[in-house]
Formats: sequence, C-alpha cells, structure tokens
Amino acid sequence: MSNVIKWNTKGVSKQPQLKGKDFLSLSDFHTDEILYLLEEAKELKSLQKQGKPHPYLSGKVLGMIFEKSSTRTRVSFEVGMLQLGGHAIFLSSRDIQLGRGESISDTAKVLSRYIDCMMIRTFSHDSVKELAEHATVPVINGLTDLHHPTQVMADLLTIQEHKGKLAGLKMCYLGDGNNNMAHSLMEGAAKVGMHISIASPPGYLPDGKITEKAIETGKLTGSKILITHNPVEAIKDADIVVTDVWTSMGQEAETEKRLKDLAAYQVNTELCQHAKQNFIFLHCLPAHRGEEVTAEIIDGPHSVVFDEAENRLHAQKAILKLLLE
Repeated sequence: MSNVIKWNTKGVSKQPQLKGKDFLSLSDFHTDEILYLLEEAKELKSLQKQGKPHPYLSGKVLGMIFEKSSTRTRVSFEVGMLQLGGHAIFLSSRDIQLGRGESISDTAKVLSRYIDCMMIRTFSHDSVKELAEHATVPVINGLTDLHHPTQVMADLLTIQEHKGKLAGLKMCYLGDGNNNMAHSLMEGAAKVGMHISIASPPGYLPDGKITEKAIETGKLTGSKILITHNPVEAIKDADIVVTDVWTSMGQEAETEKRLKDLAAYQVNTELCQHAKQNFIFLHCLPAHRGEEVTAEIIDGPHSVVFDEAENRLHAQKAILKLLLE
C-alpha cells in the first residue's frame, strides 16, 4: 500500500464484498472498503437529491434497538430504510424483553429469524459485540460508549465534500478524548490517511489500545496521530476542528467536575485563530453552546454541522445497502 491514500475509489480493483458483515467499528474495515462506502454514499445522496427512486432494499427490514435516546440516529436510519424501499422497526429497551432481563444472545437469535439487519444504540460496546456474535444477520453499531462509527462515516463524507479530499488533511479534536467520537475519528482518520491531533486534560486521554491500533494503521496510510494536553499545539494549522459534549449520557453526576476540567478545551474564536483560515467545524450534535463550543463558532461561517447531520442519512444508507443488497 502506498503511503498516501488518494480519494479515488476507481483505483479499487473491484467492489469490496461487504454483504453480511457487521459494522461495529471502523478498525474492522480496510481503507478501500471505507472509501467505497463513502463513494456509495455520494451516489445515493445524488439520487435522493434528484428525486430518483432507489429501492435497493425492497422487502428488507431493519430492527433498531435503542437503550440510549436519539434524534439523528433514529430518524436517519428509519428514513434511510424507507428511501431504500425497506422498513424499519423501532425497538425501545422498554418495549422488548431485553429490557426485562432476557439475555442478549437469546434476543439476537430470535430477532435474526424476523429481520434482515439490526442496529443498536447502547452503552457497553461488549453488548454490541455479543449481539453480533449470536445474530445471524448483520449488526450495525449505532453508538456505544466506546465507538460511534456511523457518525464518523458521515463526518468523512462531509469533509470530502467541503475539502475535496481526505488524505493529508489535519483534523483536530478538542475535549474529552476518552470518548466514542474521539476513538472513531482516530480510527477513521488513520484508515484514510488523514492526520489527527487530540487535545485532552489529564484523565481524559483516549483508550490506549485504540490509540495504539490507530497508530499502527497510520504507518500504512501516512496518517500522523498526536495525543497532547495542549489545545494550541493540537489545533495549529488544522483543516478540521471537532468537539463533542463534555458530559455524555450516563455521566450526568460528573457534570460539574467535567465543566471545570475541560474549560481550557472549549472551541472558541481565540483558539481557532491557530487553525487554518479556511477550517471547517464539525460537531455530532446535540451541542451545548457556551460549554464545549461557543455560538460564534457553531453558528458561524466555518460550521458545517448541519451538512454533517444530513450526511448521517446518506452514509448510513450506503452501509445498509452494501451490507444487505
């Protein structure tokens, strides 16, 4: 593999065979598979914008298991399946036996007999892995405390649209590095040859194993990974600036401490002066203006957060199509 990955999937010798695979983390996929998914997302987005029907998944059913609440994940997956000609079923943990003590393995085996694919949004990544282990249909990770791969596919699509490429760009993530977004962004950047810097205070650094694996991947793609406590060092000459909420679901009791610990990592006008003049700002939403980011940035000319939110739909449609078609 060359040291620089070009954004041109025509260089891929053939379409990657993704049918039947699980989509649990970006580290599970090769560079050409991720690039092909992004190219497929661009094609599906074009069809949708032109109003052209694309019922590739006619008759297919997606079961969506939610143990964490959601706006973008639920709506984008449900609308995506409808636009692909299929159907989506919302399965709250309050409404299925999984929330009343049924084992994950039994749930996986039963649902596999009814539906064609499962998407789960939950807390523990081990739960998603267990679901996938016992399911006989593809399982998609809609979010865990450790990874958020579908969001990062949308982020990569958004960056490519606004910057025209991925390889060689510098992405900066500021805030809680021991976070599903930081982890998946690091994995995604390493796969496509982007450089990434993560600035977090002591006690908030990314998971060591995920970091080590991303660094090894980066050696193949030319991706450089920097983990630092210094936000100015991280954001210097960045093409893309990213952050996430400082208190995620399940961490509410730590809110006061987190606000204090992470205050120096707020994305604001002063800090962004160290990024490139034409940087773009990403945030997976929901955002807390005045905490992790100021209104001047998220509502300003550098922000592409709503393009990013829309691209959840198109990226996830590509994932669904290639896993199920």
